[in-house]
Amino acid sequence: MNTSFLPVLLWTDVLVYLLITVVIASIFYIRKQAHLVTPWKLVLQRKRGVISIMILLCYVAVGLLDSVHFREALPKTSVDEMQHYSTEVITLLDLAATPLRQHVEKTYSAPFATHLFVREIRSSIDGQAEYNYPILKFAGSHLIHPDEKWLDIKNTVVKSTLKGLIIWLIACLAFSFFIAKRQRISLKKAISRILMGHYPYPIKTAFFMLLLLILFAINITDLSINYHVMGTDKVGQDVLYQALKSIRTGLIIGTLTTLVMLPFALFMGIAAGYFKGWIDDVIQYIYTTLNSIPSVLLIAAAVLMLQVYMNNHAEDFVTVAQRADMRLLFLCLILGLTSWTGLCRILRGETLKLREVDYVLAARSLGVGSFSILHRHILPNLMHIVMIAIVLDFSGLVLAEAILSYVGVGVDPSMNSWGNMINSARLEMAREPIVWWSLSAAFFSMFILVLAANLFADVVRDAFDPRVQTAR
Repeated sequence: MNTSFLPVLLWTDVLVYLLITVVIASIFYIRKQAHLVTPWKLVLQRKRGVISIMILLCYVAVGLLDSVHFREALPKTSVDEMQHYSTEVITLLDLAATPLRQHVEKTYSAPFATHLFVREIRSSIDGQAEYNYPILKFAGSHLIHPDEKWLDIKNTVVKSTLKGLIIWLIACLAFSFFIAKRQRISLKKAISRILMGHYPYPIKTAFFMLLLLILFAINITDLSINYHVMGTDKVGQDVLYQALKSIRTGLIIGTLTTLVMLPFALFMGIAAGYFKGWIDDVIQYIYTTLNSIPSVLLIAAAVLMLQVYMNNHAEDFVTVAQRADMRLLFLCLILGLTSWTGLCRILRGETLKLREVDYVLAARSLGVGSFSILHRHILPNLMHIVMIAIVLDFSGLVLAEAILSYVGVGVDPSMNSWGNMINSARLEMAREPIVWWSLSAAFFSMFILVLAANLFADVVRDAFDPRVQTAR
């Protein structure tokens, strides 16, 4: 059967879908456990928690749209011809951002510019050579005169803002109606309670943050149809498009690497702290030896070995996307195998303390098995540390990807990532005048994600740490 697209399933896509399944299953499990529901309610009752969650969800939504890969069907020259598909692998995000992907200029252009950033020698109407800034092919092409640019931008912002306000009002009314129906009160009374702050959750903060996100998204979307909001790079590609495509890379590095690291840290840290003796000595020797190896050199050696393998087995990688995805997956594995030692040490020290508390000693004296003690008493009291470490390591790994790509041992150069954008901006910063927008776009995109993750980590720490709860 001929279809208009051919699905492409990459290894990282499979892991992303598996991770989503685990998260959904965990949500259903947590809802049935009162001791887990309580701390998560505390997270949602904090303004910082709500703000950070909403920002992270926006990043996750973009990443999920960029994780559905397929190849478009090529047009047939005859009815009986076999259906062929393009060698370019695109995603749902590419379809949604078609103007950004297809509006490629000749070279650099500044944000909201209508002319190239560099001058060129061109022939004028009267046949004489002139040294001037050429007009862009796509940005501002709808304008009759370039001087109308700022007026057009102003009108677009006003229209987009009005559209965003209408969408926001509809969303707020829908949520208020849901609360009114659930509590069996009138819509007016529900809105009054929300405005007066009678609910334990910061609903007004959520509404205000939703307004900012909607206005930002709609304004950027409408402006990017006719302008390059963040400019273009050396080959004329839209920088905003590159920043959006880099979100998936950062999220995968942060999440999949953490999942690889977590089993090693949990198993070895708890085993070393609880059983002690020769088991503790062996595990300490392993992570001490691993820490003595420079991680950058180990990662570089592993990536180069993978590169040699892919070059010798080119037939196993049909598209460029598959080669880049394999390198990304391998980088996640290497980072996971080299970054578990810190959490392992923390869990070992905490387990050494927990094994001497009264209820563990009582369980051991009553003949309870070691694995039952680990499952019922040790592991639950370590989960707040694990939760905090996961979120903090996520932000650290996002930054690590940027550093590794900067030194040339990160993700594939053909894959969009913030590290590759920063690496490309090295020479741009040495130009005169400076091309600053590529570095700025990568910096702010990464900064907002890492800041939201760190704020979320602080709230999770306060909610899950039993010592903090006891102090309150």
